[in-house]
Amino acid sequence: MLKYDMKPVKINGVPVGPGHPPYIIAEIGSNNNGKMALCQRLIDAAADAGADAAKFQSWSETSLIAEEEYERNTEYSDKKKHFGSLREMVKAYQFTTQQHREAHAHCRKRHIAFCSTPFSPEEVDLLETLDVPFFKIASMDIVDLPLLEYVARKQRPMIVSTGMATLAEIDQAVTTIRDAGNDQIILLHCISIYPPDPKLINLRNMATLLRAFDVPVGLSDHSLGTAIPMAAIALGASVIEKHFTIDKNMPGWDHAISADPPELRAIVEGGRNIFAALGSPVRSVSKAELEKRRKFRRSIVTRRPLKKGHTIVEGDLNAKRPGTGISPDELPYVLGRRLAADLELDQVIHWKHLL
Repeated sequence: MLKYDMKPVKINGVPVGPGHPPYIIAEIGSNNNGKMALCQRLIDAAADAGADAAKFQSWSETSLIAEEEYERNTEYSDKKKHFGSLREMVKAYQFTTQQHREAHAHCRKRHIAFCSTPFSPEEVDLLETLDVPFFKIASMDIVDLPLLEYVARKQRPMIVSTGMATLAEIDQAVTTIRDAGNDQIILLHCISIYPPDPKLINLRNMATLLRAFDVPVGLSDHSLGTAIPMAAIALGASVIEKHFTIDKNMPGWDHAISADPPELRAIVEGGRNIFAALGSPVRSVSKAELEKRRKFRRSIVTRRPLKKGHTIVEGDLNAKRPGTGISPDELPYVLGRRLAADLELDQVIHWKHLL
């Protein structure tokens, strides 16, 4: 899937794209449960795990949900995920302007990028005042073309999730962003199920997005555990976005499907190792492996003691470690030669031993 000639998108000066290490986003979202103390603990844990960015969701009681939806969701049977009506939870979990500023300041203190997903032009403007390194577009908004255009005109990188979208809808979104003069686009393959059945994930869609739109691609992951994001990195994902919590048993919307600190660290460290291991398509033998040849390969050795002047035949020879002498694939150049010195049993033969 790699395209080494693709121009990367730069986030805070860091190149993101094929040929560069994966950019890992800890999606805190609303897992702070509306509490700044918890928010700071989540930022700390994400930074300690090595994530590149801590991401939030910028919505309020009035910017995302219509009155009709509030009236339809007044109570829930799952009391662990929902403590009251939808309106009560939105009021409790909404990320206020002051909380944005406090979270941004704490991210700067911990040297991790602060970023968020806006759901209205006003929230876009708020994030711009905080100098976010990129805007994240939620899957639900890939068809909100006015919002996409408004964000695109800010001329900052845009990371766009593609959950629930057809290829035509993704094309429409990319065209809208490019027509607004912004070509700093990263597309994230995404399945908007929490969590999805592995059979629905179709990681090979990343290669489809890469071919179709010629932009860096990655994965916004809602699966359980670390296997799927690791597999995505092995397939060339440039970005991994993963929901993040410090306690999967905590009440709230997304804690149960989120990665905890050990899992996030595994994705960060494993992802870097996978990227390093992918390496180059050019076949080469490393200096370390060349040195290993001397220990692991075989050399031509004598099967019995041989006298100086003896003409070598195949029955005189064997092949054993170490690989410091004449290689077995050079046997035709040894047969029929005469010895320049006496050789003992099991002695490694070198060219100096041959006339």
